[in-house]
Amino acid sequence: MQQVEWISQNEEETALFAQKLAQRLSSSDVLALEGDLGAGKTAFTKGLAKGLGVSRTVNSPTFTIIKEYMGRMPLYHMDVYRVSESEEDLGFDEYFEGDGVTVVEWAHLIKDQLPDEILTIYIYRLGDSSRRIVLEPKGERYVTLCKEII
Repeated sequence: MQQVEWISQNEEETALFAQKLAQRLSSSDVLALEGDLGAGKTAFTKGLAKGLGVSRTVNSPTFTIIKEYMGRMPLYHMDVYRVSESEEDLGFDEYFEGDGVTVVEWAHLIKDQLPDEILTIYIYRLGDSSRRIVLEPKGERYVTLCKEII
């Protein structure tokens, strides 16, 4: 499986898609989110958090790099946009191998530190509210996951 595509007509549909995905996630799952500013990466993460049973308000960790939320399992929400070098060791692997789900916005900026098996989710604007969501699985775990949610 190369890629899976899905079209969302609005932010609510994006959140529902993310909630559906969240129901199938397990500890140590890593999701890389890619998309332009305002594409909907944080909105997607909010839906994911809801699907994981997180009750706190989720917002972008732009200035703190990592925010942790508790639900049925921890959600580690990273925004690495401001990380200056891919070589800088910020202990990301402890999260990737941890007991929760890790979501990394702007993941390409730390590609050398990402696990080999990962689900990359690209979010593209199609209009004011519609989005094209492309899932690119790497590893059998994520190939299976994509087949289950589509």
